[in-house]
Amino acid sequence: MTAASQPPSFFSRIAIAIGSFFAILGDARLAQGVLRLRAGEALAADAPPTEVRVEVPVEKIVETRIEVPVERVVEKTLEVHAPTAALQLLGLLQRQARFVDFVQEDVAGYADAEIGAAARVVHEGCRKVLAEHFTLAPVRAEAEGSRVTLPAGFDAAAVHVSGNVVGQPPFAGTLAHRGWQVEDVRLPQLTDPQAARIVAQAEVEL
Repeated sequence: MTAASQPPSFFSRIAIAIGSFFAILGDARLAQGVLRLRAGEALAADAPPTEVRVEVPVEKIVETRIEVPVERVVEKTLEVHAPTAALQLLGLLQRQARFVDFVQEDVAGYADAEIGAAARVVHEGCRKVLAEHFTLAPVRAEAEGSRVTLPAGFDAAAVHVSGNVVGQPPFAGTLAHRGWQVEDVRLPQLTDPQAARIVAQAEVEL
């Protein structure tokens, strides 16, 4: 307990009473306070604290979900073919048409008639290879020279557009070439894939 909270002594109370007497005579508000105290009202220091509730505005948080479009990633697999089939075809063309011999020959010194005779042999052999080992069909069924219309989304891998290409399809034009597509392949089975690298055997005459 501090000194300020201890009850004053008798002599102190006499001094307080004399001083309060003259103070009450000269201060009406002090006199009013003494009357209220004598009437039983509690002092401000003795009154229990009053709970004051303060309403603090709280900002309402609204959760917003934003849908972000994500570009779909399509993985493209590169199909790697072994060169065996290409070597096999080249070997067939060589055996049936002497294709490699004809292409590797320098024909600058030959007459047109001589080249034409050799080309006929090569043509006949190549045609035979295609007929035996491949099934071919035209890409477009229309006759060459006819008018055709390419709709939006046409297969650009199957149809090549040339000339005055402006804007977006549909395109209308003249069919210059029907194109070719392979529907079936019938290459013979190989027992030794390494042997396919020998397109033409060297010939030794004894």
